[in-house]
Amino acid sequence: MSDSLEKEEKDFLSGPRSRWKELMYTWSVVKQFVKAFRTLHFIGPSITVFGSARFDENHTFYKLTRDVSKELSKLGFAIVTGGGPGLMEAANRGAKDADGLSIGCNIVLPKEQKPNPYLDEYVNIEHFFVRKEILRKYSFAFIVMPGGFGTLDEFFETITLIQTKKMEPFPVVIMCKDFHRELIDHIEFMAEQGTISKDDMQLVLFTDDVVEVVKFIHDYASGPAGLQLKKGYKPIWVLGEKQIKKKG
Repeated sequence: MSDSLEKEEKDFLSGPRSRWKELMYTWSVVKQFVKAFRTLHFIGPSITVFGSARFDENHTFYKLTRDVSKELSKLGFAIVTGGGPGLMEAANRGAKDADGLSIGCNIVLPKEQKPNPYLDEYVNIEHFFVRKEILRKYSFAFIVMPGGFGTLDEFFETITLIQTKKMEPFPVVIMCKDFHRELIDHIEFMAEQGTISKDDMQLVLFTDDVVEVVKFIHDYASGPAGLQLKKGYKPIWVLGEKQIKKKG
């Protein structure tokens, strides 16, 4: 992220500014959305995998992420991630293992996050909230792997939108139950205390079993909800649009 972009983001969050500055910021957000639409509008049904950038390929979490993404890719879904290293890389790599489509929605950060080498296509996004909306817009299901604040932010915002019926009840899976034990316990505690409904517990599948994840998503896609799967739009060449092609 350039110094000017970082300053602009902080400036926006500092409170009211001139009308002109607010208009220009809004226009920059619109441009980010349009940029993402032009890149991702033609990928077809996809699954987003959330996870930390901090685990390397020797870690158990990396291997599990790669495995589950490979199997989901075999169902015909494109695999979409934040485009960076760690478990995002593992998910994109798993898609390539199955010769599936691998997509990244990369965030521009002060310490530049570079797109991982297993992407067929990616788009650089400057604002976190734009990236989250784009990931949700094009996804049929969500896999939550171990991560930090960003991963939990993505999970809770997504599940809140499903809970409040702002989006369809697409499958949400939390994997690595030992890592997420306190999170699972707290969600159960919220249900006990009545801050969420006990029925809300059914919105998430907690599992470490790749086969169970694949069956869960396959069954949902094969049921009435499968009618919501979009085959995708065709690019219009006069608009400079193009179909994403798998690499290598």
